[in-house]
Amino acid sequence: MTTTLGAPPATATPAIAVTGLRKSYGDVEVLRGVDLEVAQGSIVALLGSNGAGKTTLVRILSTLLKADAGEANVHGLDVVTDGAAVRAAISLTGQFAAVDEVLTGRENLVMIAQLRHLKDPGRIADDILERFSLTDAGGRRVATYSGGMRRRLDISMSLIGDPRVIFLDEPTTGLDPQGRLEVWAAIREVASQGTTVLLTTQYLDEAEHLADRIAILHEGRIIVDGTLAELKALLPPAEVEYVEKQPSLEDVFLAVVGARKTEEHR
Repeated sequence: MTTTLGAPPATATPAIAVTGLRKSYGDVEVLRGVDLEVAQGSIVALLGSNGAGKTTLVRILSTLLKADAGEANVHGLDVVTDGAAVRAAISLTGQFAAVDEVLTGRENLVMIAQLRHLKDPGRIADDILERFSLTDAGGRRVATYSGGMRRRLDISMSLIGDPRVIFLDEPTTGLDPQGRLEVWAAIREVASQGTTVLLTTQYLDEAEHLADRIAILHEGRIIVDGTLAELKALLPPAEVEYVEKQPSLEDVFLAVVGARKTEEHR
């Protein structure tokens, strides 16, 4: 059962609506009844340990995998029966940057615009390079880019065609601290244009810095869903000595998951 703390901002149609989603691989049940609602224009972080089912959920929502049971909709479109329309409305960035290292940054962007049959791909590429502070590097081969720059380029490529929802699966895996900050800035830029972002991550500080709401996926179910302030309120009030120590998201995550394990073993 999901504990929903407060309600996401009301919209006519949620950007993402998931009910009772289940998925097994053989005898291993990965998703065991996932419920999740994501408001339009928000950033939602999906937290969970390795094997919690985060990538499986994203693959189902992006029509790459079929659920065993339950329903999943993106902007009111069923991911199974309206698969083509869903794919036209979304973009997916996986755990590793999908860029062509032989091409320049600008050539990568032009190529994607051409594949989407958009008018004036050169102008589209130049606009995106400027938005993501990559103009100076646009004429260089991607092989010369840092990890953070490649990831920024990868995320910027996902914006071509103006998708309504972007799925970012572990976007900062393997990046150094500077690279992570660059990617965080890119994600904020995406959201500032009204695009809905569903972000999966194992990094708790990443969720703290970026997300409007945070959902914790544990053993195949979302056990908590709320704002950072609502999640922190799950713990006892901070002790005040000389300074007030506020709980971090890591404290909340470990406490919630640990409490749920204790309940399940009673």
